[in-house]
Amino acid sequence: MRLAERSTTTALVAAAAVSAVSYDTCCARLASALGDIVTTTPFSANDYFSIQESTLVPACIVRPRSAQDVSKAVTILASSRTPGCQFAVKGGGHTPAGGFANIQGGVTFDMGHLNATMLSEKGTSVAVGAGAVWNNVYGYLDAFNLAAAGGRNGLVGVGGLLLGGGISHFSPRVGWACDGVVVLANGTLANVSATSHPDLYRALKGGGNNFGVVTSYELKTFPQGNMSVNTFSYDVSQAGAVFDAFNDVAAAPNFDPYVSLQAGLLYASAAKAWSVSASAYYTKPVLHPKVYSGLEAVPSISNTSAITSVASLAAENPTPPLNWLFATLTLGTSSETMLDIFKTLNGSLYDFNPAGGVTWNFAFEPLPSVMLSQSAATGGNVLGLKPEDGNGMVLLFSALWPNSSSSDSIYQKGRDTFTAIKTVAERKGVLRKFEYLNYAGPHQSPLASYGADNLNFLRQVSKKYDPTGVFQHKVPGGFKLW
Repeated sequence: MRLAERSTTTALVAAAAVSAVSYDTCCARLASALGDIVTTTPFSANDYFSIQESTLVPACIVRPRSAQDVSKAVTILASSRTPGCQFAVKGGGHTPAGGFANIQGGVTFDMGHLNATMLSEKGTSVAVGAGAVWNNVYGYLDAFNLAAAGGRNGLVGVGGLLLGGGISHFSPRVGWACDGVVVLANGTLANVSATSHPDLYRALKGGGNNFGVVTSYELKTFPQGNMSVNTFSYDVSQAGAVFDAFNDVAAAPNFDPYVSLQAGLLYASAAKAWSVSASAYYTKPVLHPKVYSGLEAVPSISNTSAITSVASLAAENPTPPLNWLFATLTLGTSSETMLDIFKTLNGSLYDFNPAGGVTWNFAFEPLPSVMLSQSAATGGNVLGLKPEDGNGMVLLFSALWPNSSSSDSIYQKGRDTFTAIKTVAERKGVLRKFEYLNYAGPHQSPLASYGADNLNFLRQVSKKYDPTGVFQHKVPGGFKLW
């Protein structure tokens, strides 16, 4: 389906009471209505990014082949005849937190069959099934020298990224990746756009999984050929110089819209070793773009540059899942703060080495005002960010570890360390309220970080389209509105 705006989403909303029920009854009703798309065959370990998700075992799995299958299934689960049937929705399975895209003993929708990708007749938009991953999309569009704003890792699911906002390599040029179309509570398929159900259209731009089960998107495309990839590895002694060079790019008043940049810190507990890196992409085929000259000037251990396609850059192969922890902060640009955060991280983590070890990753990414201006030009969203806030940066705080017996101690160390660096940012006066939903940890409240007005708006939209709160109570995973 085509919409006048940048993209569309298809979703499903229904109503029901919530109470205890046997999941055998839920699964039996689904199987009776939907046949062999309902199965008890478990997921394989590699179907999820994290151990926290892959070890959950649903009572049954629904693998829809059409939007109509989704409509029937959700109507059954939301019906008063099957009260209490909780469910989760899996797209790419890349969300690390347990219970966000899978459910223990409940019903999980595996959207993987809904992965078709089709370019519009004029080539200005592409229809993408919600079960697709970005590898599918980029590989398809590369043949037309086109791209769409989407995940930088090709294994990330289309739906999850878009409903959480979506940072892409192209964000400074086109803004956030989010936009949408849904299926209403009565089961009627309907387009949602800036002119059709505009309140729901806006709510879907960052509102997460609170308004329906996504089945498809229509995304705006734009011309895109090859791009450059510049990667740098540095000795830890160069951290301050790297942060200065990063800040020169991130804080620039005339931010280069072709920039996609990350400055990273990695700490391996078993080796007690830090590494510093920069991944400097440029969405034009320009080797050694001038904007990254500061990073090139810092003495490095390695420095590579290449021209590649969007699809090749995003290509990832599935790997066995590990335990993961995510959290995020948004900051004003400040290399001094970055260095103070690094010192705090080192002080907190250096002597912590749980059984099996843990690897900590910290990635700083620019959040330029030009990106927010682009979003405003497409009708706005609910994220609560304004161009006049000025350039900022997003910090992804993450940990990965193989030994689940170490999880409790790592969670505690992660919480303590996160609190410590947040205190540093507050003391420096650069902490901003916004929490990027796709990077947020379960202990965070990204929807509240959008501001009271936006949160109240989301709640009103939820009451209007989901009056009995199916997606607040029957879908327990994800970030809820209440």
